[in-house]
Amino acid sequence: MMNKEYRLASWPELTPAQHRTAYRRMLSEMSQRYVSLAQLVDSSGLKRPEVKQFLETLEASGKLLARDVCATKHSRWTVLRGMGSWFRRAPTPAEQQR
Repeated sequence: MMNKEYRLASWPELTPAQHRTAYRRMLSEMSQRYVSLAQLVDSSGLKRPEVKQFLETLEASGKLLARDVCATKHSRWTVLRGMGSWFRRAPTPAEQQR
């Protein structure tokens, strides 16, 4: 399954209805890195349809970059979680002396 991630190509002019913290928060997130729709919904506090509408508006004005991402891709947290189990299995200095 393919998902999309979004990033700002350039900062847009906001409409008066979009002069809210939630929209500025989404723009800030997208100006720093690619983010998914779910991440934007979580960070903004807006409902999914509102976020989708905002993304469509940005895309129509040429202010949005989008990329397809495989849903099975490992996130950095998945990799770190795996390292945690490795650390638990790693020998302690006392075990190494035996």
